[in-house]
Amino acid sequence: MDSINDKKLVEDALEAILKDLDPHSSYIPKEEVERVNEPLEGSFEGVGIQFQLLEDTLLVVQTISGCPAEKVGVMPGDRIIYINNELIAGVKLQNSDVMKRLRGPKGTEVTVKILRHGKNELMVFKIIRDKIPLYSVDANYMIGKDIGYIKINNFGNTTVEEFEKAFTKLKKEGMKSLILSLQGNGGGYLSAAIQLADEFLSADKLIVYTQGLNQPKSVAESTATGKFETGKLIVLVDEYSASASEIVSGALQDWDRAIIVGRRSFGKGLVQRQFPLIDGSMMRLTTARYYTPTGRCIQKSYKDGIDKYEHDLVDRYNNGELLHADSIHFPDSLRYQTLTLKRTVYGGGGIMPDIFVPLDTTKFTDYHRKIVNRGIVNKVSVQYIDQHRAELKKKYPTFEKFNKDYEVGNDVLNELKKQAENEKIEIDPAQVELSKPLIKLQIKALIARDLWEMNEYYKIMDVENESLQKAIQILTTPGKYEEILK
Repeated sequence: MDSINDKKLVEDALEAILKDLDPHSSYIPKEEVERVNEPLEGSFEGVGIQFQLLEDTLLVVQTISGCPAEKVGVMPGDRIIYINNELIAGVKLQNSDVMKRLRGPKGTEVTVKILRHGKNELMVFKIIRDKIPLYSVDANYMIGKDIGYIKINNFGNTTVEEFEKAFTKLKKEGMKSLILSLQGNGGGYLSAAIQLADEFLSADKLIVYTQGLNQPKSVAESTATGKFETGKLIVLVDEYSASASEIVSGALQDWDRAIIVGRRSFGKGLVQRQFPLIDGSMMRLTTARYYTPTGRCIQKSYKDGIDKYEHDLVDRYNNGELLHADSIHFPDSLRYQTLTLKRTVYGGGGIMPDIFVPLDTTKFTDYHRKIVNRGIVNKVSVQYIDQHRAELKKKYPTFEKFNKDYEVGNDVLNELKKQAENEKIEIDPAQVELSKPLIKLQIKALIARDLWEMNEYYKIMDVENESLQKAIQILTTPGKYEEILK
């Protein structure tokens, strides 16, 4: 009799059973549990470098501030040749292979041998691994004199603490109005969403309730401790804003506390509980649904099957919903009224914004999509900064000077085309020309991220963020904010 893989049989069976229950119940193998939980926990254990595999060489792009690698003297631009006496240069490794070697329990040691520009011999560094923070606030900066901007990428253990730190900094810089971006934020912990919504609502306001077939109604209300309970507030959402993002934006819309700007959010309103299994794997089982304060169910329908559910965003694009607000039709049965101003809002899955901003497809071409998807834009920017790091730092000592004066040159664009040709990507001159401004902006932003931080990346890229620009227009046009919220 042939041998069988018991473990794989059990895993396949579990996945099939859970998929038939609903779209978000899932089985997570033991090997994946830690990786899946990392963004929510807000940290992992390792050395604290951001790296890029560049032509079989491990290039240090950045060291994370205050983390072990930086403390011992590892620098951006260094090339790691050995990890614990194992040669890794010239060996075709994947990102996951490198992470397995660099990560490990806090307090353990890893030795790396590094080649540094200008040094003839390999430099040896002994690094003691530690907890490395993962941040959920991507960006926070001032726009003009009194508008603050905070972008949150997920809802984890440290999200509210990070938000409060960013908020306090912006308040000191003169913030009176706030734009909160939840674009692309796929959710996270319910508790973090409730705490964040509480920052903007006065006491005893319903934030969210959950209810299931076998789960009694559970209610979460605001406290009196919010940091920004008055003041103009705009929340940005898009079709990738889901779950916890929808709880926050739904609560603030229902209480007329914020203007929601962007496109209809994803529509994930199922509550999962995690059940650890004896072998270290985990099941996430749906136990209830989320409802906004007006009683809107956040979850979009999945009655036509999982496959159609998973193609929903493609269907929205094909139906014109992402491009035209009048392509979206809601029946009267899904019409609700906000709790303070009695404005009309809609249920039926996802949060429909107060101000619709269409997806701008004019600058996206096949050429652009392919050079981004195949990593060419990222690779060329890393190569460029590796060759010009010292001169860039000298010429642009501050981000402000870099942002004002630096422009991506034709040498970089020609290198992009050359590498695209090597990848057998068709070069259509009209598409290249059409996408040139966006490509230049992306490369400039990637260079800024490597020279400074993620904050600077968004300061550059946000020029092309139509929803953010619309929010700025609302806040800077006298009476416009009040006109929308009436």
